[in-house]
Amino acid sequence: MDDRRFGTTIRTIRQRKKWRQEDLAERADVSPSLVSRIERGQFGEIPLDRIRAVAGALGVQTQLTAWWRGGDLDLLLNRRHSLLHEAVARYIRERAPEWMLAPEVSFSIWGERGVIDILAWHPGRRALLIIELKTDVVDVNDLLGRVDRKRRLGREVAAQHGWDPETVSVWIIVADGRTNRRRVAAHSTMLRSAFPADGRAMPGWLRAPNRAIAGLTFWRVAERGSATGDHHPVRRVRRVGRGEAGRPNPRTSAPQAARFFPGDS
Repeated sequence: MDDRRFGTTIRTIRQRKKWRQEDLAERADVSPSLVSRIERGQFGEIPLDRIRAVAGALGVQTQLTAWWRGGDLDLLLNRRHSLLHEAVARYIRERAPEWMLAPEVSFSIWGERGVIDILAWHPGRRALLIIELKTDVVDVNDLLGRVDRKRRLGREVAAQHGWDPETVSVWIIVADGRTNRRRVAAHSTMLRSAFPADGRAMPGWLRAPNRAIAGLTFWRVAERGSATGDHHPVRRVRRVGRGEAGRPNPRTSAPQAARFFPGDS
């Protein structure tokens, strides 16, 4: 919706409620002149929270929508998600082929709807793994709520596939990048409490899923036109040290364990 149409929407609903601009301004705790500017689609430097306050006073929900090169933004975001999906699926198949993978599993249970990016099943251990892929971390609280709902409904979703899990685990995989790392780091205490397992635990657990686990991992996404490239979780490896005789120093030569969560060192 463009600015002018948004302003027309605000004015039409206000008039339907038989409110004056002064009435709306009082309810939104803004000035009447600001309401007038919004209704004319002249947003200028009006803070977003003021616009939402005016809309909210009328019961109108507002959402930001980004446009880029026509409809190319959706294609770009979907492409990154597809690359991440392919990389994770390939990693699991190569490292732990016992797992059965079901992509994009939709569910509607007790009025709750959603889509699980990857639903993984280990028949030998009767372990269910719900994988949530995030190319962009925007709202951490929303992310926690979505994952909690999927974990809570996991057994019912699994039953639709004929699976009866003993354990239900979740794994959030975030596309690596400065912005995502900064947003995760800003909520590190809450996220670490909800998803205590990091990249050091996940590879071993995938091979032997003998307990329920909740983990969060950063993953480098190859920005290419195909799903080739770096499909492995992000690792930080220290430079190999050398001993006096030119041999690797055992105290510094071993690669450091994978670090997937901000604050790990």
